[in-house]
Amino acid sequence: MSDASPTTTRTAPPRTTSRSTDLALIAFFAAFIAVCAIVPAVPVGSIGVPITLQTLGVALAGACLGARRGTLAVLLYICVGLAGVPIFAGGGGGFAVLAGPSVGYIAAWPLSTLVIGYLVARIPAHRIATSVPLIFGCIVIGSILISHPIGIAGIVARADVPWRTAIAGDLVFVPGDLVKSALAAIVAASVHRTFPDLLPRRR
Repeated sequence: MSDASPTTTRTAPPRTTSRSTDLALIAFFAAFIAVCAIVPAVPVGSIGVPITLQTLGVALAGACLGARRGTLAVLLYICVGLAGVPIFAGGGGGFAVLAGPSVGYIAAWPLSTLVIGYLVARIPAHRIATSVPLIFGCIVIGSILISHPIGIAGIVARADVPWRTAIAGDLVFVPGDLVKSALAAIVAASVHRTFPDLLPRRR
């Protein structure tokens, strides 16, 4: 008779819960961006692009969820809007939005979120909950240095105005975007303080 005891095989816990949580977070932030779009837009200048709160939701998606999930949340929001659901600023929906001067900003949101999420995830885990200035810097890079140039190109293409006019019109959005970036950084730091494992494992 053998004294060897039967080997107990450990199986890895199923990933269903993790995937379900990811899907829930993606859906939540997509819905949050839609809620931000409900807030009445503020028309400015003559380029036809209003000030909205959608960029706040886009920044928070990247800063809170990271690059992959944040970008998926933004893509989900855009796809639902393009499908005809009136969740864009001013109650717009459908492919008609692609013919407007805001198309560049909308097209830039996934890339902006990807960059924000990637940069925020590089912040050391033990510092992220108290690193509002670092998170703010990550959001500024994604939301202003990346989103604005693409938005300007969209204005030139759709509003049929010269580059100088488009750049001048875009500058109007910078102060408000800086304020929204600061607010998003404060909220994101608080979220990571409450949920320290929300982002993928960081060094």
